[in-house]
Amino acid sequence: MHAARLLHEAKSIVVLTGAGISAESGLATFRDPEEGLWSKYDPMELATIDAFERDPELVTRWYVWRFARAQDAQPNPGHEALAQLEQWINEQTTCNDDRSFTLITQNVDGLHQRAGSHRVIEIHGSILRWRCTNTGAEKRLDELCFDQTPVPSEHGGIMRPCVVWFGEMLPEKEMIQTQQALESCDLFLSIGTSGQVQPVASFVSFALSNGARTIEINRDPTPMSEAVDLSIMGLAGEILPRVIDAIISFE
Repeated sequence: MHAARLLHEAKSIVVLTGAGISAESGLATFRDPEEGLWSKYDPMELATIDAFERDPELVTRWYVWRFARAQDAQPNPGHEALAQLEQWINEQTTCNDDRSFTLITQNVDGLHQRAGSHRVIEIHGSILRWRCTNTGAEKRLDELCFDQTPVPSEHGGIMRPCVVWFGEMLPEKEMIQTQQALESCDLFLSIGTSGQVQPVASFVSFALSNGARTIEINRDPTPMSEAVDLSIMGLAGEILPRVIDAIISFE
């Protein structure tokens, strides 16, 4: 398997994951229609700072509903295969053969960490953390009480999810970490992302310009499919476990 050979030979691997990998765990993407009480709302309109400032109760209740769905979801074989890949790379790393693995995710559901991944950059934040609109002080979701919405902060503001809404800047710390990883990688693997949202859509071009080999795994063709070295159409949960098995068989 060509993908397994490329990953096996790589020294510095960067993986980018999008909504497609979480969709295999039953979580709808922003482009999917909502369900039940939320079917009349457009997620693209709710996930903005303007919507939160206009109706913080509505947006808070929507994110609590989204969290409940994420909490009920379980990591799928795609998530687990990436955790296994990171573990394999760590086991291969020696003083004379340093290898690195970085997982950049657009997803806010925490499924990668629950599957066992450790080096994760959450480029769009996390639904599992909330912060005060006045001070920026963060709390874990399990530290908050949602009997009242919006949730009041002890600092006089209200609490909002630590996610990047449409129109907001990506977090500086995570962007610096991402740039450093992209500059040093020799293999870039994109999984389950449409490649249409900037600046994330430019990551593959950045990696290519630095000489990295590039692989895409996605259910459908994307704008990057023609540019990458290897494009594999299908579900990550079916493809990645086979790739990992093939990598291990090389040993």
